[in-house]
Amino acid sequence: MMLDYNSLLLALGVSAACLAVTLMGSWLVRRSETVLLTATIGLVLVVSGIFVYSAYVNSPQTWFCVASFALFHAGFATIWGAGKQFLTGRLSIPAITVRALAAMVFSIVPMLSGYDGLAFIADNLAIALLLFATARQYWLARAEAPAPLLGLTALYTLTAISFVLCAAVLISDGKLVLGKAPSNWAEDLSLAVCIAGMTGIGALSLALHQWRLAARHRLEAITDPLTGLLNRRALFDEHGTRPMGTTTAVILFDIDHFKSVNDRFGHAAGDRVLKVFAGELAAHCRNGDTAARLGGEEFALVLKEIMPGRAELAAERIRRAFESREIHIDDEVLKCTVSVGVAPGRSKSWDFDAMLSAADKALYAAKRAGRNRVELAGHLQAIPAGVSRTAS
Repeated sequence: MMLDYNSLLLALGVSAACLAVTLMGSWLVRRSETVLLTATIGLVLVVSGIFVYSAYVNSPQTWFCVASFALFHAGFATIWGAGKQFLTGRLSIPAITVRALAAMVFSIVPMLSGYDGLAFIADNLAIALLLFATARQYWLARAEAPAPLLGLTALYTLTAISFVLCAAVLISDGKLVLGKAPSNWAEDLSLAVCIAGMTGIGALSLALHQWRLAARHRLEAITDPLTGLLNRRALFDEHGTRPMGTTTAVILFDIDHFKSVNDRFGHAAGDRVLKVFAGELAAHCRNGDTAARLGGEEFALVLKEIMPGRAELAAERIRRAFESREIHIDDEVLKCTVSVGVAPGRSKSWDFDAMLSAADKALYAAKRAGRNRVELAGHLQAIPAGVSRTAS
């Protein structure tokens, strides 16, 4: 039985080590996925704990057990930290440290006091709590990729239950002092579950991060890298084949005298202006609206469920907000304006190209009329209340 137990420990250690190497390799390929590195560090600590605990099984010296407990709790706390990092996008080293130290105190103090049976109960319960907490992180993130995340939740939960069983068997035996490593059916079962769970967690983790990578590539393909808005391709993919309803409006924006900004202050300043305007555009978007950068200094906004006359007012709010912004470039303060063309919804449905073309004609009418104004498509008449003014 002891040989079988050592064989299971060796198998678990090798399985965890292989998973750590695989995750490390994945992180080296995609350095931005730092959660892979965090999980790798946690696994390395757990693997180290397994081999130190194997030494304790063969030679039950207290310091072997204390070292294995410390490594286990540091490792499982770090694995919890990887789950938290996956959920929130942030690594919290203080939170990992607090959980690791609490688990160490919970289990190591009884061991140093001579109550190794109580120490093993505390050790199993502490590990179970950390695993349950890890499962919870993936459960909370399940909306991102339901299948792999629910699988990870189940495997971490199942592994945690196996450690609870180990603690329960030790509690039922009622021995506070053992003098050696616990050896019972629950320990064997827990090792088997850990080996199977490690394999499943590894496969699901890699599948999950491949899914994340593909999702990131899809996002990059439809996003303007400078402003973070949708790009022209995404705008046409979303609206290009759909009839535009009577409550839909298309608005085009073109930053006035943008070339002179680049010529005078440099392209970095021009990029700053583009980002500022994109921020104003995004800030005025409602749920269901679509903001995009068409290219250069030209932007588009598609408004859904907009009442007659409201699209022009929305465009005017954005124009005024941008006009009032002070953009600090080195030691100077730059103020820019934007010309706007609005194609409001019609009594009959138009396709997107037709509305975009109408908004484009209105935009160029605004440019010809002196810039820094909003023009309506169709009747090409500026809206009142101080919109018609020359550009600064």
